Amino acid sequence: MAQQLEFAVGAAVILAPQYGIPVFLASALGKLVFKSRKRNAPGHLEERRESNSKQQVSLQWSHVSCSITAQNGETKQLLQEQSAIAKPNRLLAIMGPSGSGKTTLINTLARQVACQKKLDLTGEILINGQPIETANVRQGYVQQEDMFFSQLTVRETLMMAAHTRMPGHATNAEKAAFVEDLIRRLGLSKAADSVVGDKKKRGLSGGEKKRLSIGAELIAEPVLLFTDEPTTGLDSFQAEKVMQTLKDLCKEGHTVISSIHQPRSSIFAMFDDLILLSEGRMLYTGPASQALSYFEELGHHCPQHYNPAEFLADLISVDASSPEAQQETRLRVNELAAAYLEKQSTRTQAAGSSRAGKQESLKAPTSLDRPHCSWQRQAQLLLKRSWRQISRDRATIMARTIANVSAALIFGSIFNRMKLSQTAIQDRLGLLQVAAINTAMGSLVKTCTTFPAERTIVTRERSKKSYDVGPYFLAKLLAELPVGALFPGVFGTLVYPTTGLHCKWSRFVRFMGITCLESFTASSMGLAVGSIAPTGDAAQALGPAIMTVFIVFGGYYANASNVPKGLRWIAHTSLIKYSFEAFCVNEFRDLTFVNDKPGRVGSESGEEVLDRLSFGNSSVSRSAKGLSRVMLFNYWLTYSVLKAKRPKFQRMRRPVAAEAAHTGAVASSSDESALSSHNGNGDH
Repeated sequence: MAQQLEFAVGAAVILAPQYGIPVFLASALGKLVFKSRKRNAPGHLEERRESNSKQQVSLQWSHVSCSITAQNGETKQLLQEQSAIAKPNRLLAIMGPSGSGKTTLINTLARQVACQKKLDLTGEILINGQPIETANVRQGYVQQEDMFFSQLTVRETLMMAAHTRMPGHATNAEKAAFVEDLIRRLGLSKAADSVVGDKKKRGLSGGEKKRLSIGAELIAEPVLLFTDEPTTGLDSFQAEKVMQTLKDLCKEGHTVISSIHQPRSSIFAMFDDLILLSEGRMLYTGPASQALSYFEELGHHCPQHYNPAEFLADLISVDASSPEAQQETRLRVNELAAAYLEKQSTRTQAAGSSRAGKQESLKAPTSLDRPHCSWQRQAQLLLKRSWRQISRDRATIMARTIANVSAALIFGSIFNRMKLSQTAIQDRLGLLQVAAINTAMGSLVKTCTTFPAERTIVTRERSKKSYDVGPYFLAKLLAELPVGALFPGVFGTLVYPTTGLHCKWSRFVRFMGITCLESFTASSMGLAVGSIAPTGDAAQALGPAIMTVFIVFGGYYANASNVPKGLRWIAHTSLIKYSFEAFCVNEFRDLTFVNDKPGRVGSESGEEVLDRLSFGNSSVSRSAKGLSRVMLFNYWLTYSVLKAKRPKFQRMRRPVAAEAAHTGAVASSSDESALSSHNGNGDH
């Protein structure tokens, strides 16, 4: 029903632009009121509090395989028959060379494998003996790439996560106290008020960002934590601090699973359990302290005073430096895989009996529905965050200010004090055209540059159900309003008086209004392109390319009456056309241009100039409505795309043997129930 309503709103905006703004605002207000009536069930909040206290879980997976089929029909095996167990209070490390399947296994266990048509994912994952689909536990996933809003501090980032992911019954004081304690535990006290930073502004170090990523996940109080190569790109000191943080979490009762490439010896000593992968195959699983003795039994001895992690990494890697080395190392890896498979059956039986004994002591929570704050509260928090991100980005603000001031001064010097002569008609047209292009390009390029990166962060936060698309998008638009009006306002204020455009105050006000409206429309186009384009580079290439087409059909280079009928629809979607048209009508109407050449007399009215441009029947209000229609359509398109691009993850298919066993168990249970019912009827 909600999707049908949104589609109807979009259709109204497109087909009836004169009612677009009222319909758009009314629908947003209605949605706000509707969402505000939703409240979190107190029973769920209390259930979450009880189930999460001192909760411990063990995660077991068996016969997990993953393969993908290429377009040529060739199938690549990413994971082959993976079976192991992760226990609470123990740090499980997954080691292997690049391409061994570490990230694929982590994503599979965390149920974060991106949905693909030709991907086959099979296996069974149990939590405390229950299928993971029914044993709903709170989990956190620290991905390899750290993504945050660069202008927010550590404390502000964690407080934002606390407001959106902690239970609704928690007060602001409780959330603040939890965040302060978390900052202390993560060793971020000195950096608590430092901004995250980016390429333009220096901020946190790599290790501090990684610990902040861990903290953002700990806000939700997960009992199961996954980390994908948390030490990548860090120096040895920072890497050890990050891994010590994970080790401390294990001591608190968490179940932590971490993939890692090649750790130093001090980090390897922190591992309780170890999994070794090579080319998607498991070569070892068990206590990390017993790994060297296991391979010694197979004839591979670690040299004395040698980093065991480096020894194991070299042992399970395939050397592709030469055909001979590749053949030799691949043969060794195949032998290790075969040796592991021989011992796996015995180890599986032992794990099964151990699991049966522990099933009663470890009980998974039955319901952990994450509560959300209200729709208005989400919008309020997101508006505050968006405004901080925009207003604190001084480098971007300074660059855009300099660009607009410079453009205004250059245009003012070129078109300085234009007179009312016929030769000045061309000057005015040229000035109005470049003014429209400058305003549009500035807003478009800025949005295409920043929004794709922000979209990635929002998508990740949405996968954690931190907030909805509606409040985020509304907050972003409201936060962009002052900035969207500031820079075109600076440009228009400088260029209008210096060039000698129409001297009436009302014409100046209209010029400023059109400039601001065009800036918002170009920004909306950048949002639409940024939401559709797969990457930031693609958005930066696609946005200006589309704008170039709009410039060609803007009315300056090609007269509308001369454009082929099959292409005239493009002009009705061109924000340059509507802006240039409004500028021309605002400037030329009621003006008369005299011929100042010696020996010639005559004049030309502004209406004649407009007729020559095919703008004779146009008006400023009509052009403004056209811009508004394009802007609202872009907003609607962006919102629809963002909502449609919600994270989708691959479902795991049970292996044939497990499915048959499950079906048999269900059938047996049904037979027993039927027999019991039959006996009961007979006795009665």
